[in-house]
Amino acid sequence: MTAITVRPGRLRDAAEEIERSTGLRVQIIGGTLVMSPTPRGKHAGTVRLLRDQLIPQLPRSLGAYEVSSISMPDNDEDYVTPDLVVLPVDWDRDDDWLADPRDVAFAMEVISNSEGAGSVATKTDWYASAGVAVLLAVDPRKGVWTLYTHPRDGAYQGILNGEFGEPVPLAAPLPGELSTAELPVYAPRR
Repeated sequence: MTAITVRPGRLRDAAEEIERSTGLRVQIIGGTLVMSPTPRGKHAGTVRLLRDQLIPQLPRSLGAYEVSSISMPDNDEDYVTPDLVVLPVDWDRDDDWLADPRDVAFAMEVISNSEGAGSVATKTDWYASAGVAVLLAVDPRKGVWTLYTHPRDGAYQGILNGEFGEPVPLAAPLPGELSTAELPVYAPRR
């Protein structure tokens, strides 16, 4: 294990050092370092299945990206890295590593087997506070999904729940719906 000293106001430096030295995915959510291991097969497969549906249906002006982080407005020390994010294709040529949440057409989080309800709620609140227009939370632990829309005052006003097998309806400029029929469910925890 590597010891990391954090100077006040430099939480982002610590996050970058942890990612570099451990390979863990690090985010800063509400001023707290949140670390997670590299996604397992079913987690990564869920991202791939949904990404592959989105890409051919997106308008030419939008692209689907993995490993792209979103900043909290006016605070680049606070950021999340969703499993998938849809941004303008200009992102291809951007030198910054933090996307503006106002540019995000869609973000998706696949819930890990080890995530607790509190951390899922905290992330959802973060996305709403940042103003991310559409968030899809996919939970392979239970075979369910939740679509969050219309963020206002730090909370999503539109919340739609569904089960794997039911399509996720999306509004323009996103495709009409995403199929969840083929999404895998995690094996029961031992």
